[in-house]
Amino acid sequence: MSDAPLLEVDDLRVEFTTDDGIVTAVDGISFTVEDHEVLGVVGESGSGKTVTALAILGLLPKKTTVTGSAKWRGRELIGLGDKELQPLRGEEIAIVFQDALASFNPVFTIGSQIGEAIEVHHEIASKDRDERVVELLDLVGIPNPRQRADQYPHEFSGGMRQRAMIAMALANDPALLIADEPTTALDVTLQAQVLEVLERIQARTRSSIMLITHDLGVVAGIADRIAVMYAGRHIETGPVDQIFYEPRHPYTLGLLASLPRLDRKTHGQKLYRITGQPPSLIERPPGCTFHPRCEFARLPEPCATVVPALEEVDPSHRAACHFSEGLVGLTPERLREGQRA
Repeated sequence: MSDAPLLEVDDLRVEFTTDDGIVTAVDGISFTVEDHEVLGVVGESGSGKTVTALAILGLLPKKTTVTGSAKWRGRELIGLGDKELQPLRGEEIAIVFQDALASFNPVFTIGSQIGEAIEVHHEIASKDRDERVVELLDLVGIPNPRQRADQYPHEFSGGMRQRAMIAMALANDPALLIADEPTTALDVTLQAQVLEVLERIQARTRSSIMLITHDLGVVAGIADRIAVMYAGRHIETGPVDQIFYEPRHPYTLGLLASLPRLDRKTHGQKLYRITGQPPSLIERPPGCTFHPRCEFARLPEPCATVVPALEEVDPSHRAACHFSEGLVGLTPERLREGQRA
């Protein structure tokens, strides 16, 4: 049995040519997804999370420049055409997009669209296909799945459409499920339901999940490892407990400090906020891309002149910060208190 990762990405770079210049949406990231693992990919909008997933599956526009490597079970995916990637999409790697309403065709029933996802990859009798659709809808927790299969997307609530999207992605028992912001635009109750569905699926099917989100709270209870992205780069990666309890990058620390806490007396207190805005991906700031927003930056040397490498700070824990050692023991609570002072 091979010890190679399920998915191995190395020095992946994605560039878009625009009228204003070249946008480097993903800037040389490397990571792996292991068998039966949940990897949380976290960062603000525009940090390159979704582009990374689309690059792996070859779903970016034709004029996009993609370099580096993305190996699926040892097979290189970068550079393959649609004809070569089509058998892989949905069969071995499936993706759940964040806008479920836009992803479903409004003139076909939910069941027929899930059934089509099965028929693309398998020859199957119509009776067996229909039973599989009902089984999938039941798996993701949709009540009365046999009746619901004959309904149209507009007859489903937002949370149910999201679960139906997950059911479609699971139609062919993929080894890797990429969930792109699966809880966006859902209230907290529906978010919890969708996350519970993902946890149940992962436990039952033993598939791997790459969970893309802007909310660290979403991945807290489900992820094994977390990769934090900022301006197209990984700035911290590690096991979930180390990221939450021993963050070693100011950006990660800021994200954690900005989360509301139900176990703290915070009535009347303002949440922490990271000042400033993410940088332009056309004209990046020199050195560390986070330094214009970082309250720990030392200027001009080295933060504004030298790009920090993603280096090991603890076993299995890496951070791209010149002064990661100085963050040891600094908690989100202390960061919040410092901003209020």
